[in-house]
Amino acid sequence: MSKLHIDSITKSFGEKDILKDIYLSCETGEILGILGRNGCGKSTLFQIIFGTIKGETQYIKFNNTILKDQSDRKNRIAYLPQHSFLPKNIKIKNLIDLFCDKENSAKISRFELVKPFLNETPNTLSGGELRIVEVLLIIYSKAEFILLDEPFHSLSPKAVAEIKTIIKQQTDKGFIISDHQYHDVLDISDNIFLLSDTYLKPIKDLTELKRFNYLPTTI
Repeated sequence: MSKLHIDSITKSFGEKDILKDIYLSCETGEILGILGRNGCGKSTLFQIIFGTIKGETQYIKFNNTILKDQSDRKNRIAYLPQHSFLPKNIKIKNLIDLFCDKENSAKISRFELVKPFLNETPNTLSGGELRIVEVLLIIYSKAEFILLDEPFHSLSPKAVAEIKTIIKQQTDKGFIISDHQYHDVLDISDNIFLLSDTYLKPIKDLTELKRFNYLPTTI
């Protein structure tokens, strides 16, 4: 079992505080869900954990190794950003081979979700089709901890259900997931957190999400 320890993350842009004293801990076999309104800092938090941006303060540790730069994250943390990251003119089947080892490449290629467009290129796919490919490439990467920012965006209910099943099957990996389809995040997460007013708050149930004004009280 591996553990990702995140502590003392603080970030501001100019005079605007985004994150304050963020603490989070995730073990392999665990799924953490992070909810929050647009612009609250979820993507910023993911990028700090992944190492593409720096916090004013931060302490991130993988088992006993302190992660200081992005090279330290290699094969330890993988990140699905909200924006598309794949080259536009390379066939999907070739991208799968580039991103994944032989065993996982074969596994992804057998998914009915992917089979119809193995010979297509990203620039010919719909937003939902492209998102499916990107999510699977990150899930089946070598990394033990997977950060998924809006993995269900543009997906059909059937595709969302299949992706959720795939995530739950990866018991040797730890997941931190954020998506505005909060019911899907709640459905698969072992623990839920709400990022609100720069702080990360543990959430026990829907009542607390209403109390913090993330959900309307009528739900």
